[in-house]
Amino acid sequence: MKKTLEQSFSVLDNTIKSDDFLTNRGLGNEVGYYIFDYDPKDELRVRDHVRELENRNLPSADGYILQVFNLYKIMMDLLESKKYLNIIEKWEKKHDIMFIATRINRLLKMEEFDDSEMYFTKYITDRVQENSVVILTGIGEIYPLVRAHSVLNKMHLVYTKRPVIMMYPGEYDRLRLTILNTNRDANYYRAFRIH
Repeated sequence: MKKTLEQSFSVLDNTIKSDDFLTNRGLGNEVGYYIFDYDPKDELRVRDHVRELENRNLPSADGYILQVFNLYKIMMDLLESKKYLNIIEKWEKKHDIMFIATRINRLLKMEEFDDSEMYFTKYITDRVQENSVVILTGIGEIYPLVRAHSVLNKMHLVYTKRPVIMMYPGEYDRLRLTILNTNRDANYYRAFRIH
């Protein structure tokens, strides 16, 4: 029987608090990357829950600092700082979404051979504190400009300090990521599913 969203939240909350999760115990040589997948129609409830998790996090009592990184906001801040927003608006009138996605991926260094150069990885690595639990949000907002598997594939090779949870609007069956319950996103099997 499928869990309700509240039941899934309970599993998420208990997972984050568990010693095995916080110490990456029981994962063999795997890096502690997790995906919490949910029906896209529940996006607002998931955002509220993540906000609630942040608000009730007491690092001294919990033993970890919950840090949330919204990939869409990070990307938009970069585009604004590089003065790309007007350029993209002009591109949108002349080109298709793939043209724009390719250029944004280049700016984010998603295609760099050196995975540590990816903008998201550098951004998060520079800001994450010791004893953190990292939550990635905004993957539905950033699609199809940036794909979840691209971020996870590059990040997991470089950022291995602390557990990372991606909040994923779609389905993850431990083999494939299906974004927004519509398009097949890509094969991905390295993350553990929290459900």
